[in-house]
Amino acid sequence: MGFEVGTLLTKMNILSTTSDHASVVALNIFIALLCICIVIGHLLEENRWMNESITALVIGVCTGVVILLVSEGTSSRLLVFSEDLFFIYLLPPIIFNAGFQVKKKQFFRNFMTIMLFGAVGTLISFAIISLGAISIFSNMNLEPLKIGDYLAIGAIFSATDSVCTLQVLNQDETPLLYSLVFGEGVVNDATSVVLFNAVQNFDLSHFSASVALQLVGNFLYLFISSTILGVVAGLLSAFIIKKLYIGRHSTDREVALMMLMAYLSYMLSELFDLSAILTVFFCGIVMSHYTWHNVTESSRVTTKHAFATLSFVAEIFIFLYVGMDALDIDKWKIVSDSPRTSIGVSSILLGLVLAGRAAFVFPLSFLSNLSKKSPEEKIHFKKQVIIWWAGLMRGAVSMALAYNKFTRAGYTKLRGNSIMITSTITVVLFSTVVFGLMTKPLIRLLLPSPKHLSRMVSSEPVSPKSFLVPLLNGQDSEADLGAHMPRPTSLRMLMTAPTHTVHYYWRKFDNAFMRPVFGGRGFVPYVPGSPIDQSNHQWQ
Repeated sequence: MGFEVGTLLTKMNILSTTSDHASVVALNIFIALLCICIVIGHLLEENRWMNESITALVIGVCTGVVILLVSEGTSSRLLVFSEDLFFIYLLPPIIFNAGFQVKKKQFFRNFMTIMLFGAVGTLISFAIISLGAISIFSNMNLEPLKIGDYLAIGAIFSATDSVCTLQVLNQDETPLLYSLVFGEGVVNDATSVVLFNAVQNFDLSHFSASVALQLVGNFLYLFISSTILGVVAGLLSAFIIKKLYIGRHSTDREVALMMLMAYLSYMLSELFDLSAILTVFFCGIVMSHYTWHNVTESSRVTTKHAFATLSFVAEIFIFLYVGMDALDIDKWKIVSDSPRTSIGVSSILLGLVLAGRAAFVFPLSFLSNLSKKSPEEKIHFKKQVIIWWAGLMRGAVSMALAYNKFTRAGYTKLRGNSIMITSTITVVLFSTVVFGLMTKPLIRLLLPSPKHLSRMVSSEPVSPKSFLVPLLNGQDSEADLGAHMPRPTSLRMLMTAPTHTVHYYWRKFDNAFMRPVFGGRGFVPYVPGSPIDQSNHQWQ
């Protein structure tokens, strides 16, 4: 008996050693490929077609082909695609950095339009894709798909790729388009995940008006709760750093605290089954408005580049990962006997994505324009076309949701599920490469001189994105800017210029109540020997 146990332990040790060695080899290859992607991305920086997301995707596919040939057709993957890896480790730094770097004035100026596109538009797209899948796929003998699977398909393919949007749109050249498409993408991802989880948890066999109201109520609860959690986490980090002056002893502690508080907000949202995407996004916005101004100058430089670097590496890793995993032979063996069906399903899904997005972009843009008085703020038809086109890309969120729904242990042996997985991969690859390649040329074609939009860029003088402006110089403060702002003198002005009015009153509230407690622009961190009054550490 002792000999058998010893033999078993020896075999387990050998297997563990082999597994560890394989993991080390896989990680080495991935790190080398990341370096290659960065170098090639740099060389293609001025290319009007390519971007780093597409470059990483193509390199991933090519690497998968090489591995497939070396393994003689047995495998093309080094690691199994995991939605946990994506949602817990890769997505948080991307979404947080997007909130941390976003131009807040531009974002909140278009907040209602962003919510209209991101929430209402996603519901419209979800309904069209789900109904189209039910009416078409039910006649294609794609067993064993059920009503819950069709609704899950609607949620999966309603999720736009906000990561790729960051690559193809420029925040400085086209601020309005960037704000709308990216802001919508963040809300869209959150809405899609909420919808996906909702249709998984509800009994859809007895669907009724009460169930529909429960779904709507659940979505509103998740949205509001997730936003509040992100705001609270951001304010808490600002309060701690402002009161304790951590930077007087160690800038490393300031940077570490900001990173950990942001990640804690994401994980708490996951723990409470909220929308972690929305939580970490609004946490990033609040941290950039308050916390970032409370830390020392060296910490500002460090956090700005640290968050951007983590986000950049995560983005490249995702597309490299998806490209390599797309050629996993196990997924394609099951559908190899019916390639026409697989191609047909992919084409139908792509058509539904096109129709679902068009069904809400153009009508909702018309509704949004009714509330805009300035021609510069209106979404003209050419911009609507770009918004429609830029949001057609599907990416890692769709992949992760599809794997969650239709796979077990990385692949499935059920024919219907296999077709859905391979079709999702096909749609992701096609939309990212084709639509991604055409987005920049389309913008240059429809908006040949986007520089005229520069006057709409946020006028905030100091933010993580505009760090080159001299720090702590007391120039162009919001108080100075507010001196030249028109004041509402009547109800008519309140109705004709609600955005500026709301911003004016928010700034007054922010200056009077929020900044004295949480810090922000104008707050000067403690520096030994500084002539600044040590009692309140603010400009006099």
